[in-house]
Amino acid sequence: MSLIANRFQAFDLLATPVAVLEGQGGILFANAALEDVMGLSRRSLHGTHMPDYFLDPQPLTHALVGAQSNEFAALRYEAQLRRLHHNDSLPVHVIVAPTDQLHEVIVELLPVEQQTRQEREERLLEQAQANKELIRNLAHEIKNPLGGIRGSAQLLEMELDNKELTEYTQVIIHEADRLQTLVDRLLAPHRRPHVVGDVNIHEVCERVRALILAEFPRGLKVVRDYDTSIPEFRGDREQLIQTVLNITHNAAQALQERIAQGDAQITFKSRILRQVTFGKQRYRLALELHVIDNGPGVPDSIKDRIFFPLISGREGGSGLGLTLAQTFVQQHHGMIECDSEPGRTDFKILIPLP
Repeated sequence: MSLIANRFQAFDLLATPVAVLEGQGGILFANAALEDVMGLSRRSLHGTHMPDYFLDPQPLTHALVGAQSNEFAALRYEAQLRRLHHNDSLPVHVIVAPTDQLHEVIVELLPVEQQTRQEREERLLEQAQANKELIRNLAHEIKNPLGGIRGSAQLLEMELDNKELTEYTQVIIHEADRLQTLVDRLLAPHRRPHVVGDVNIHEVCERVRALILAEFPRGLKVVRDYDTSIPEFRGDREQLIQTVLNITHNAAQALQERIAQGDAQITFKSRILRQVTFGKQRYRLALELHVIDNGPGVPDSIKDRIFFPLISGREGGSGLGLTLAQTFVQQHHGMIECDSEPGRTDFKILIPLP
């Protein structure tokens, strides 16, 4: 078994469950991800009959016969995986392929839920990258003519004899300044250097909690649900404060009716995740920080676009808060997800830990 383990040790680095089988279906090697999914150690899995772990063992049995006779290079099919200590089965996409050794087969299992999540994460990352480029290009295109418009309005105002007409030039200058502020906010994440230091995520949450309660002193309760064992990590403290503040401030704005009723609540919940995959990478440890509110939920019309720039569910909102939050978290190699329904909105921040 040690020779087999040495040969396939690299499979432990994969996020997807993998088993190496002998020709009849006995497990020669199981990687760490398969141990996690099955709830069994590789020692317990070794020598057991892999087809028996499926609700319908026949497809894998037939695939093993086909692999030995070289009928295919790789076979794919959908199946239901039995798991110890679980009442329900796990839908998986099964990939069967022969190795370079006779009577030896590799079986890879892609949990359908995991595959769907990975595809969603890839889309989010691609969208975020596209948004970033769009913002930078758009901001630069606006910035140059904006200075010319403002300067021309100032010169025109100096030439006007009728002071009543300066009201119009002041409108131009005021609106140019407003647009300039917007452009500066759009460009801020790309201009500001990434200042890295030791970050305690609970100090970040406490800072945000103090700021929010100062702005909303009545009718809002901010609950702490911390895992105090979470270690410090290297990151940009100010960026993370701004990230959590943007999300929490959005939640507080959405809770206006419940604040008026006196039963508004926001919860900060921190946990450690082990052996987790996101952003196409597998991490041994990751921080999971939830910002949960009991508000009306994200409108269905913008639910799929809330991280896009200039998309806001609130009248008068700039639509930049969540875009900047996503940018800051991605600079920490993490990501933000949102799960929302009426009465409960959960923004989940994932950041790798050392």
